[in-house]
Amino acid sequence: MILFYLILTVILPTTVVVVYNYFSAPVLKYSPTEKKTNDLISVLIPARNEEQNIEKCLRSVLNQTFNNLEVIVLDDESVDSTYKIAKRFEAIDKRITAIKGELLPASFTGKNWACHQLSAIAKGEYLLFMDCDVELERNAISIAINEMKNTNLKLLSVFPTQKILSFGEWLIVPLMNWILLTFLPLKFINSTDSKYLTAANGQFLLFKSDTYKAIGGHQFLSNSVVEDMEFARKLKKERYKIKTYLGGNMVYCRMYNDFDSSFKGFSKNFYPGFNISPVAFLFLIICLVICFLLPFYLIIYNNIFTSTIILILAQRIVISKKSKQNILINFLLHPFQIIFVFILGINSIIVTKTKNRIWKGRRF
Repeated sequence: MILFYLILTVILPTTVVVVYNYFSAPVLKYSPTEKKTNDLISVLIPARNEEQNIEKCLRSVLNQTFNNLEVIVLDDESVDSTYKIAKRFEAIDKRITAIKGELLPASFTGKNWACHQLSAIAKGEYLLFMDCDVELERNAISIAINEMKNTNLKLLSVFPTQKILSFGEWLIVPLMNWILLTFLPLKFINSTDSKYLTAANGQFLLFKSDTYKAIGGHQFLSNSVVEDMEFARKLKKERYKIKTYLGGNMVYCRMYNDFDSSFKGFSKNFYPGFNISPVAFLFLIICLVICFLLPFYLIIYNNIFTSTIILILAQRIVISKKSKQNILINFLLHPFQIIFVFILGINSIIVTKTKNRIWKGRRF
């Protein structure tokens, strides 16, 4: 009985957060109060071995209703056709520039070095750093700039709507939105100045250019694995206004193509993203397993846990609907996904502490 009440003290407040997010979490969508602007926007795309994604990404950017764009693609030592594809687009659209990146210095991680180089040649009043696996609907940039101007934001970040196609991805990728919408009341986080309550996603980061430069750009966090969260904490500390949105029907992404890339990708970012000690992080993931998985086992011995299971599954239904994910799949795979929370957490600590992270052929 004591364990039941301990679990309930976690399940009840997280249920409140889930419901709160369902009704209030900001979603990038069309606004009738759109402000017209001629400001130049620099779309900055770091690309390393992205031949499968770069064409779809660039087509979605070039198809935007907002036309005053410069699009710069930096090929980060790719060994595939990424640069060749980008140069082909450069030849047919004058807004695109494709460049080769310089060799990676020891003081930078790969993505931060690529973004630093991109920012050095960007001319826009706004800088949009966007991953190659992101695709935009036609009004996405126009809507994002409108939000920036209407609410005087210095950074607008988006968690894209995830495209999940394989079983291996379903075991891991939904965990990102599950953690986000179960434990972080987004609207409240966006309104508080606390750097300890923040969320951001490096797949889509839109900065006011002068603010980006004022805080030191990617150079100030050159070695960070979770540059998005570091930017958000820094900006909040400096009292700049930032806001994080869900992608809705405007911003999409297929982060990974299979189980292996999903496992490695989440292991790379999971522990560093929390910015806490290994002991505290280990305690956290153990608590998550106890609260969100153990009731499915304990119901065999005591049906009092039925109520907690109902609440957990109700949370998954609500989060799946808000995230535009398949409700039935998340419903059925929930116990397995929570097992992977623990496995990914342990692996993330190990690869971080041993500096054995490998991503796209690089160890860092």
